[in-house]
Amino acid sequence: MSNYTALRELNISNKNVLVRVDINVPTVNGRVTDLTRIHAVLPTINYIISKGGKPILMSHFGRPKGKYIRDLSLISIIPTIEKVFSRNVILLTNDSHVKMRNLGKNDIGLLENLRFNPGEEKNDGAFAKLLASYGDIYVNDAFSASHRSHSSIDAIAKLLPNCMGLSMEAELKALEALFKNPLLPLTAIIGGSKISSKLELIKNLISKVDNLIIGGGMANTFLASQNFEIGNSINEMSMYNVSKSILESAKTHDCKIHLPLDIVVSEGLNDANYEIFNVNECPKNKMILDVGPLTIKNIKSVLTNSRTLIWNGPLGAFEYQPYDKATKELSIMVASQTKAGNLISVAGGGDTISALNITDSANSLSYVSTAGGAFLEWLEGRSLPGVKALQNPLPL
Repeated sequence: MSNYTALRELNISNKNVLVRVDINVPTVNGRVTDLTRIHAVLPTINYIISKGGKPILMSHFGRPKGKYIRDLSLISIIPTIEKVFSRNVILLTNDSHVKMRNLGKNDIGLLENLRFNPGEEKNDGAFAKLLASYGDIYVNDAFSASHRSHSSIDAIAKLLPNCMGLSMEAELKALEALFKNPLLPLTAIIGGSKISSKLELIKNLISKVDNLIIGGGMANTFLASQNFEIGNSINEMSMYNVSKSILESAKTHDCKIHLPLDIVVSEGLNDANYEIFNVNECPKNKMILDVGPLTIKNIKSVLTNSRTLIWNGPLGAFEYQPYDKATKELSIMVASQTKAGNLISVAGGGDTISALNITDSANSLSYVSTAGGAFLEWLEGRSLPGVKALQNPLPL
């Protein structure tokens, strides 16, 4: 973290503090259905105001593709933001500089949806200069958007003194601790339907973790590549050779890959009638929808002997009961081990968070990332534009 400036290191008194946040929240009929990302902004906002700064927020919302779309105006979610912040939020559109000067001491400015301007997603320098004109300091508190080379993430950071917001600082510290000085053994659980979507992630993890537990549909591809019958299960035939090479690579890196030992099968996702078979006994007319009790027992044993866990992706078709059993059991176990101080646990990805929330386990883990794509790309070892842009900031 030494290459970056933290918000606490800057004197922000009487400064306009331009804060990139991610309040691209889900809505149904205009109602915000998940407040997680709005709550994540609160510590940074409160800190700025407590130190005499004036926060000016900016965010994208939906995919307007460079055009004004009324339903994607941030004005629609201002009542929700005001309720969470307990402060007035003023939308800055026409005559924004005038409105900004008239903001009250405890008011918060909010620039209109960044993606209404086509320059945002093009990382356009002219749009970045316009944004920079609203602030004296730039703060990135949107790790979840930091894998994008956009004007409000990348170009603007080169125009103003910059720093990390409190939420982004916490996220980076949690993620860097995973690989820099992790408590060992280090284990990763990787689930999901496709190897192709997480190939770079798996390749990167093999060289860093002691145990790699493969679940979800991608486990079927690994099994099929080893000549196991998988019936009608989802899999990627084009990835069989890749699966074999991953298994060989794991041996050279002393990483033990754990595949299912037994399987829960049925005729389809909507069929609650299931059977459990050893992994080498899958019927040709059935689908693998979860891992069985022997596999759960093995994973629990691995986790009991682990000190650090990275989790991305469920182990089965958790959206469909009863094929959520393995994911739920392990969620509870990971939460328990973490609360007991036996495990440092970091999880991320939309499906993973949803699975953890089913058992109310998310709050018990060491860190749960809401960053989605940025979380995955960081685990893949990629350089994130929004993080890189904060290196070597301009002096205040």
